Amino acid sequence: MLQIAATELEKEEGRRESEKQNYLSEHCPPLHLPSSMSEVQELCKQLHAKIDAAEEEKYDMEVRVQKSTKELEDMNQKLFDLRGKFKRPPLRRVRMSADAMLKALLGSKHKVCMDLRANLKQVKKEDTEKERDLRDVGDWRKNIEEKSGMEGRKKMFETES
Repeated sequence: MLQIAATELEKEEGRRESEKQNYLSEHCPPLHLPSSMSEVQELCKQLHAKIDAAEEEKYDMEVRVQKSTKELEDMNQKLFDLRGKFKRPPLRRVRMSADAMLKALLGSKHKVCMDLRANLKQVKKEDTEKERDLRDVGDWRKNIEEKSGMEGRKKMFETES
């Protein structure tokens, strides 16, 4: 089997070589080098013309390839749209209250309020004696004058006991 495969490989290489020679003989005529300066200039002009034609063809091919890739992308997008399969965007964490979460999940069925602060009773704070005293004091300068000196300190000790 190895001998048969080796002979097949040799035949294929010979066939490729003959195809290459045929292609070169068709598309690339044998090069003849001119002897005078005017002939060399003429040859250069011909070569430049062929290079320009090849560059134009290359540019046209690139434009065709770009156009076809854009059409392919558009077709793929239409396919995804028709099938209903979309690329999912990366999800981010969102801080959401319990009410907002229930409303998003249940929609119009959501009737329970999870806002605990709204359900709390408000308790009115009673006025303490200290707060009443502070309100009754009035002018702060008067209070300081009363406490200044020895008499004021004596009063402070008398009121505490």
